[in-house]
Amino acid sequence: MDVEPHDSADLNELRRWIRTERKAKQRDRYRVVLLALEGLTTATIVDKLDRSRPFVQKWVYRYRDEGLGGLGERPRPGPPPKLSRADQATFKARLDAGPVTADGICTLRGRDIQRILAREFGVQYSLPGAYDLLRRLGYSYLKPRPRHRKNDPEAMAQWKQAAPLLSARSKADTRTDVSKSGSKTKAASGSKAH
Repeated sequence: MDVEPHDSADLNELRRWIRTERKAKQRDRYRVVLLALEGLTTATIVDKLDRSRPFVQKWVYRYRDEGLGGLGERPRPGPPPKLSRADQATFKARLDAGPVTADGICTLRGRDIQRILAREFGVQYSLPGAYDLLRRLGYSYLKPRPRHRKNDPEAMAQWKQAAPLLSARSKADTRTDVSKSGSKTKAASGSKAH
C-alpha cells in the first residue's frame, strides 16, 4: 500500500504499541499500519495477518487520514438510555432509601425494581435489563438476606435457651485414638524413623 508516515517517530511508536498492547484486534490494527508503512501490499498484509481486505484498508486509510490518533477505538453509537441521567440520580436515591410502606415489602427484588421503574419513572425494563441497570449504577443484586423490621432479637435468644436439644450428647469417655482394625503392629512401625 502506498502510505507515508505522518511523523518520523511513528514506526518506532507502532512497534512499541505492538509489544505492549494486550487486545489482539487492536494489536492487529497497529501491525496493519506498520506493515503498510514498511511497503507491503494489501494482499501480503491480508495473508500475513489473516485479516480481511476491508479490515486492512480501513485501518491504513484511517492512519493516512488521521495519523496515530485515528487508530484507537471510537465510541459506538447505540440507542439512548431509557432512564435519563437526572432520573438515574433520582432512582439511585429511591433505592438507597429502601422500600417504602406503599411497596408493601421489606426488601427490593428484581420484580420490585421493574415495578418502581414503570410506576415512578414511566420506563419499561425486562428483568435482565433491570439487573443490568442496577449493575451499571454500581449496585449488586446479590445481598445477604435482610432482617425483617418485626425481628425481635430478645425473643430469638429466649427461644434458643428454651428449645429442646434435638440430639443427645455423645459420651465423653469415647476413645477415638485406638485402631479398630485389629492390627497388632507397633505404633512407630509405619514411620520412616527407624
